[in-house]
Amino acid sequence: QVQLVESGGGLVQAGGSLRLSCAASGIIFEINAMGWYRQAPGKQRELVAVITNSGITNYIDSVKGRFTISGDNAKNTVDLQMNNLKPEDTAVYYCNVRVRVGLSMGNYWGQGTQVIVSS
Repeated sequence: QVQLVESGGGLVQAGGSLRLSCAASGIIFEINAMGWYRQAPGKQRELVAVITNSGITNYIDSVKGRFTISGDNAKNTVDLQMNNLKPEDTAVYYCNVRVRVGLSMGNYWGQGTQVIVSS
């Protein structure tokens, strides 16, 4: 049974920091990448940051220089260090694991963790 367990969300004042963590277990396919998405009220889910199994990272423009993603391939974990948080970062953050299934790609999702940034 696949499980993605997230932790680290919460309430923080603008300018503060939070660290999100995600641990994946039970995945039998090759992991291609792990990342974090977020969804604010009334908005579509968007990719925040991703790290591939070779260590390549990519960030949405609005978080560049403030957020850092890191991963551990051996432990199937991914963290997101969020600094200088802004009220517009408020959202539910979801851990994502992208796997290779034959010639196709599949996705696993965490249950989401709430991040609220007060002004």
